[in-house]
Amino acid sequence: MSFLEKAYPDCYKVFLDKNGYLTFWERVFDLKTIFFHLPLFYLQPLFFLVGLTFYENQYKLSKIREQKNAVELKALKHQLNPHFLFNTLNNLYVLSVEKSDKAPEIIEKLSDILDYMLYGSDKKFVPIQKEIELIENYLALEQVRYEDRVLVSFKNSIIENIKIAPLLLLTFIENAFKHGVSQELKMAAVKIDLSSEKEHVIFNIFNTKPLSTVEKLIQKKSIGLINVEQQLNLLYPDAYDLKIEETSKSFSVNLKLKKH
Repeated sequence: MSFLEKAYPDCYKVFLDKNGYLTFWERVFDLKTIFFHLPLFYLQPLFFLVGLTFYENQYKLSKIREQKNAVELKALKHQLNPHFLFNTLNNLYVLSVEKSDKAPEIIEKLSDILDYMLYGSDKKFVPIQKEIELIENYLALEQVRYEDRVLVSFKNSIIENIKIAPLLLLTFIENAFKHGVSQELKMAAVKIDLSSEKEHVIFNIFNTKPLSTVEKLIQKKSIGLINVEQQLNLLYPDAYDLKIEETSKSFSVNLKLKKH
C-alpha cells in the first residue's frame, strides 16, 4: 500500500481522498480495507506488476540466450570456412602448377562460393536453392581435382521454396571427399541425394573409403562432424534426426531436417 500509493498517486487519488487519514496500522486492522480495498485496489495491480516483471526478466533472458546462440553459430561457421578454403585453394594450386586450362573455371566457381559464404550465408536460414548451388560448385571443383578417380552422383528433387541453415550439408560432403576420396588409390564413389517429404528435408550421402582409414575414423570422430552436430543442436533443437553408418568399406549419413 505504501509503495503503490506513492508510486502511482494519480491511480489512488479517489481512494486517498476518502481514506488517506487512516494510518498504516489502522488500515491493517480495518475490515473494510482488508476485505474490499486490499483485493480490489492493491493486490490486482500488485499481481500485474509481478507478472510484468517476470515477463520482462524472461524476455531479457531469452534475448541473452539468442545472442549467445548467435555468437556460437558464428564461431562454428568460422571454423568451417578456413578448412573449406584450404582444400579449395589446394585444388587451384595444383591446376596452376600444371598450367591447366581448367584454372579459370575453378577461379569462377571459387568466386561464387566465396561470395555466398561471405555475403549469402550470414542469416540463420537461407533458401535451399542457394545451398544447392553451393554444393554443385563444390562438386565441380572436386571433380576437376580428382577427375577419373571419383564417381560423383548428385540427385536433387526439391523444387519448392524451403529454407535451411547454411553450410550444414557442405560439411558432410567435405567429410566424404576428405576421408573417402583423397586417400583412395583406386576408384572412389560419392553419392548424394536431396529430397523432401511433407514436413522434412531429407539429405543422404554415401561414400566409399579405403580400408586403411577404418581404424583411424572409428577412434576419432571428424572435427567437421562434431561441428555440424553442435550447429544442429542450436538451429534444430528436437527437430532433426541424424544417422551415421560406417562399415569397413563405406560411410553414409542420413539427415532429416524439419522444414522452415
